[in-house]
Amino acid sequence: MNERLQSFREQAYARGFAPQSSPKEEHWTAAFFGLYAARPLAERQARSLAHALLHEPVLIHPLTRLAGQIFQCCPGSGCPELNGSSTHPDWTEYSVAAQARQRVSAALPENEAYARYFGDGAFPGHICWDFGRLLELGVEGMLQQVSDHATTARDPAAAEFYAATTIVLEGLLAWVERHVTALETMATTEADVVRRRELLDMAAVCRRVPRQPATTFRQAVQAFWFQHLAVMYENPFGGNGPGRLDYYLWPYLERDLQAGRTSMEAARELLTELFIKLHERIAPHDGWVEALPVGGRNPDGTLAVTPLSCLVLEVITELKQTHPSVYVRLPEGAPDRFVDLTVRYVLESGNRAQVYGDEAMVEALHRGGVDLPDARHWTAGGCMEVSPQGCNSDLLFSFAHNVARTLELVLNGGHLLQTGEQAFPHLTRTLADYASFEELYAAFETELHRELAILGHRLDLWQECYARYRPSFLLSTMTHDCLERGRSINAGGARYNHYGGSGVGIPNVGDSLAALRQAVFVDQRCSGAEMLAALRADFVGHEPLRQYLVSLPRYGADHPPADAMVDRVLGSFIDGLERHQARHGGRIVPVILGFVWVVEYGKQVGATPDGRRAGRPLAHGLSPQSGSAVEGITAAIHSATRLSLHRVAGGGAMMWDLDPGWAARDTVRPLLATFAQQGGHIFQGNVIDTARLLAAQEHPEDHQDLVVRVSGFSARFVSLSRATQDEIIHRHRYGA
Repeated sequence: MNERLQSFREQAYARGFAPQSSPKEEHWTAAFFGLYAARPLAERQARSLAHALLHEPVLIHPLTRLAGQIFQCCPGSGCPELNGSSTHPDWTEYSVAAQARQRVSAALPENEAYARYFGDGAFPGHICWDFGRLLELGVEGMLQQVSDHATTARDPAAAEFYAATTIVLEGLLAWVERHVTALETMATTEADVVRRRELLDMAAVCRRVPRQPATTFRQAVQAFWFQHLAVMYENPFGGNGPGRLDYYLWPYLERDLQAGRTSMEAARELLTELFIKLHERIAPHDGWVEALPVGGRNPDGTLAVTPLSCLVLEVITELKQTHPSVYVRLPEGAPDRFVDLTVRYVLESGNRAQVYGDEAMVEALHRGGVDLPDARHWTAGGCMEVSPQGCNSDLLFSFAHNVARTLELVLNGGHLLQTGEQAFPHLTRTLADYASFEELYAAFETELHRELAILGHRLDLWQECYARYRPSFLLSTMTHDCLERGRSINAGGARYNHYGGSGVGIPNVGDSLAALRQAVFVDQRCSGAEMLAALRADFVGHEPLRQYLVSLPRYGADHPPADAMVDRVLGSFIDGLERHQARHGGRIVPVILGFVWVVEYGKQVGATPDGRRAGRPLAHGLSPQSGSAVEGITAAIHSATRLSLHRVAGGGAMMWDLDPGWAARDTVRPLLATFAQQGGHIFQGNVIDTARLLAAQEHPEDHQDLVVRVSGFSARFVSLSRATQDEIIHRHRYGA
């Protein structure tokens, strides 16, 4: 990194971590309830967005060669269309959350009890859009497409949609024009000749893009940056991100290199600045997660690993920052250099790496109803949520269900173990009342499916409100089939209207059911009543029984029967999702991860029949529970890849923390290859000594820059809660 970039990085980090604010909500509100209050709702929404964006401060920072910056996750930068805003009392009438809760309360009264114990709402975001359309056509070309479709609009709703998308695209151009004016004005007063030339060059680039198609790598990067800021301004949700940046930008860089217009070193400088700017706008918020997968395959099946893919890995490994979240799509036949850089990223990037087995992920998507070319063009939003880029509605990761709590309620007659509170009166039987294991399992599966049916109906009601109150017109212009269908992303426009969400604690439930089958119904080590008494007592006074349960074979030890039980639970969860037909022909896909729920949901669950004590963390995604992989990491991978991962169309995350004294290039390279070849989806984890974590916990002031992998995202260790820190410290570390 040259001196200029080092200085720019220091300044950008200082800005990013400094207090920021935005006038967005204020201007959006003034437009919505003032300037355009008399307009039809869709036009009112579109014009309010365009007005707010136009009045956002134009920021051209010193040393930058990419124009523009908007700070998010700061006061005033929220989304009035989703959560309302304190800037006006009437936002509740026009915001998704308020209206959806009213709809659900009236149409789905059974959600009240479900929500109390499993959570409410429907999270938006976690997708990536096809900004390649804007790079290729320019905004003027996209406006022409909108105009062409508008001439053949099938119905008033389509005509309304096209009028609104025209407004927001023209608003984007007006906002960019303010940057051109600002750059030219700055140049007139700039004393430094070199900087004056840079400002004029930047103005020339911004005058062309994104209005017209990009023709050079620099133009493509600037066009990407403008649209990214604008789309994230409209959709300020964690998990939304760039997606396959190397796939979209490589053709421009390749042509420039062939024509002698640029060099790889110049491209490195521009990419480094872009990554620093991505980090600056959300710097303090590690869990925001703007994902950027590299490598993989093209839609036609050929390898998509390019020199730019390798450059992305080199740059992000060098930059010690938590944004963007670069993920690796590791395909079969990947070039050695790309694989070596992936291994280096895992070992040297400060616990930020996440690696996907590409073939297994494509297979799962395709089996899940995604056309093969789209499946090959998959991306990851947020922590790890997989979908074809620019094709899905943005309820892709909309819920997390605590499967371990479901089992607890079935075993304890609808009551919570830790408090005795009655959650579900319809569950009248307890573990003591089941004559066979299969009878118990059937009751568990029935209850799980009942709960998921409520969830699916709730998501439908929420999406209706998303379609009306948060149409996301700009995002929709870069989502496939929206323009063709004349509908926004959540109103049936997106090619795939799939919802998605996670089942948390599936390995714990599998191990618990396997333990119950063995202890109560096979060995008859105790009766169902005796087991239930031990669970209610959190094993106090029942330590011999707990030790027996802990000694039983578990998932992660290469024990096929134990693995099969976890797979059975996973299958029951997926079956429950598949029973629901989502709106506009979609389905609910499993996106299995743990996130911070590993700790939070674990606190909600009492003692479990696998010997786990009450309140302890749950397993990460589809990882073996900490301490269960007693036969080592190869055996644990065997167990994990025995699961029906081909049915997990949104991705199955696994956490593999490695002993830094063992993890080296010669061990991690074959480890990743084995994981991918056996069908693993997602490999992530920390490579850090426990002593260093304990020191950081004891003296946080000395370890401000220590980054760890939490679950699907990396974060500064000292910013995490004590409970999450403890969970990371006590994880199993795989080694020799």
